[in-house]
Amino acid sequence: MEPWRNRPNNEIVRKVVNELGASLQGHPLAEQARYRMQKWNDPRAKLERKRKRTNAVLTFWLIVISMLGTLAVLGFTGVLGTWAAVTGAIGAAVPTVLAVRSGFKLRELKADRVRLELAPPPPPRPPLPAHISSARVPMEKLHGAEDTMNQLLVQLDSPALTSMPAESVQHARQTAQEASAAIRAVSAQLQAVERARDTAPHLERASLVEGVRVLRTQLADGVDRYCALVAAAGQALAASTQFQDPREVLDDATDHMAGLASAMRDVSGYSAY
Repeated sequence: MEPWRNRPNNEIVRKVVNELGASLQGHPLAEQARYRMQKWNDPRAKLERKRKRTNAVLTFWLIVISMLGTLAVLGFTGVLGTWAAVTGAIGAAVPTVLAVRSGFKLRELKADRVRLELAPPPPPRPPLPAHISSARVPMEKLHGAEDTMNQLLVQLDSPALTSMPAESVQHARQTAQEASAAIRAVSAQLQAVERARDTAPHLERASLVEGVRVLRTQLADGVDRYCALVAAAGQALAASTQFQDPREVLDDATDHMAGLASAMRDVSGYSAY
């Protein structure tokens, strides 16, 4: 182990960073940074960056092929020597192969972009609870888990992944949306009970305090189980490149999450229909 890892200054730096992050939580600058990070990680933005990179690589190889082709033509027409014809013809072979690969990749990216444009956009998420609410931290965790889940479902729904049926991915997507809605319903209940607790007379707050505690526990448990579904989607994506059945991994987690969503709907009274 390196000696610098044992220095006490590193512990001080970590504490300062943690305290600074806690103090900036809910600050407009922190919210703006989080928004830009979410925008950067959006599947459409990632696909557009890949398309631009692939297009730039294809343009570069086409320029190289044009230069080498011109050299070969000049050599075959006698303007330059035989060395130019041989060098141009042989040298253009490798860039041609790479250009063809880039062209196929660009076509796949265009197909993925069309598929994303045809897919219905996710419903707008309601704002996070107030910073003083006990629902704030679980809902922030849910927002991050939803972003990760959307990225995983895009990968699992890729045409290149033939081992995952579209029905399983759609079932997982619908279950995740229903679970998120049920979790948000519990969060809304928790915030309402918190407001009632804060305005109630002092002698009547005991039952409301207990209600806040129970709802907070249910909310945290729901978010944790949603994160378990995200982990299962990640395992399914990893299993797609191995000798495993990714559909079985995802379907088991989806069925478990469907039961959780049903239970939380019973608690919150939420109905998607």
